[in-house]
Amino acid sequence: MDKIFGAFFAGLIKFGTLDVVAANGRRFTVGDGSGKKLAVRFNDRNAQILFMIDPELRFGELFMDGRVEVIEGSLYDVVALASENLMRADPGPSPGGFGWVRLLQEARAALRRLARANDALRARRNVAHHYDLDVRVYELFLDGDMQYSCAYFESDGESLEDAQLAKKRHIAAKLVAGPGASVLDIGSGFGGLANYLARFCGASVTGLTLSKAQFEVSRRRAAALGPLAADFRMLDYREVEGRFDRVVSVGMFEHVGIANYDAYFRKIAQLLNEDGVALVHTIGRAPGPAATNPWIGKYIFPGGYIPSLSEILPAIEQSSLVVTDLEVLRLHYAETLKAWRERFLARREQAKAIYDERFCRMWELYLAGSEAAFRYEGLVVFQVQLAKRLDAVPLTRDYITRAEADLRRREAASTLSEAGE
Repeated sequence: MDKIFGAFFAGLIKFGTLDVVAANGRRFTVGDGSGKKLAVRFNDRNAQILFMIDPELRFGELFMDGRVEVIEGSLYDVVALASENLMRADPGPSPGGFGWVRLLQEARAALRRLARANDALRARRNVAHHYDLDVRVYELFLDGDMQYSCAYFESDGESLEDAQLAKKRHIAAKLVAGPGASVLDIGSGFGGLANYLARFCGASVTGLTLSKAQFEVSRRRAAALGPLAADFRMLDYREVEGRFDRVVSVGMFEHVGIANYDAYFRKIAQLLNEDGVALVHTIGRAPGPAATNPWIGKYIFPGGYIPSLSEILPAIEQSSLVVTDLEVLRLHYAETLKAWRERFLARREQAKAIYDERFCRMWELYLAGSEAAFRYEGLVVFQVQLAKRLDAVPLTRDYITRAEADLRRREAASTLSEAGE
């Protein structure tokens, strides 16, 4: 058993330095001796067996239950080392741990289209699983505006608050939404983007969410803003009727489900006026299609799926929409997750008081593993701008920069006005 366990880990970690302490106290080292020394400990023999059966699923479960512990370095260091080894491994057949991991990944990828369709009832249940947690948890690590999606870091060292404001500004600029424009925000979260579009663009914004917690927060914040706020509804996008000048969706497409892509983009086309503009901001896979990480799918985002461009674009082509702009935000989400992870760890005891130690372990692994995936496993963010007409937006991208400059002036004027009050 010990020899098999050691050989399995030796196949997993080829680069870096990781000490593994087995349940019987035996300690062995894997990797090439480079980098920071890290160490993990397995607290029972069954944990070792479960880990070897399915590392991607079982490591998270064992860590949550305290059956695996990080004893040197941080949890992020360990999962980042695993992610980096996975990406640097020989793409051909490989022995030991990664050979088995690859087989599991290929099997899951082959079966990914067999997942049940994300119908309206299942969508509500999946949303509630993650987004209807106690709101105080989100307040521990999000920025003041409660933006729970990738920020846009315009410069090194920028604060999370400034980067999240820049994200809203960047999206607003791409929407080219002037005063009075009707905007539908599909998956409006805690309401920050919808309220920004209403306040600084003068748009008439309707925000949709399936999360009861997000809906309540959004309505409360809108009431505080008064007539400049967006209107929020707890409604599935498939139930919406009418036409809009603009449609925006940030961090929601990951929950649509691969079986629903055609219907999703047809619905956007149906909702959009003939001269309208839509923007879909979604996590994506740069290397190509792959299955959802099984631990993430089970414990964090049930029903979630991260698409590649090769899966998104065919659905767009069938919808009568055209892609008028495509931007890939590469390491922006890694930096966002780093900020969230650091903030969460700084307030970990508060999270523990709200839930428990197991929840804290789960959430820390979610943030750490997601950050590592964006740094080493090819996850990015796609911002796909869509229209029905090729002339719906200006011919060059200069309009985005000009619009952002104008929005900065409006933000500054609003800040001065509030300070005067």
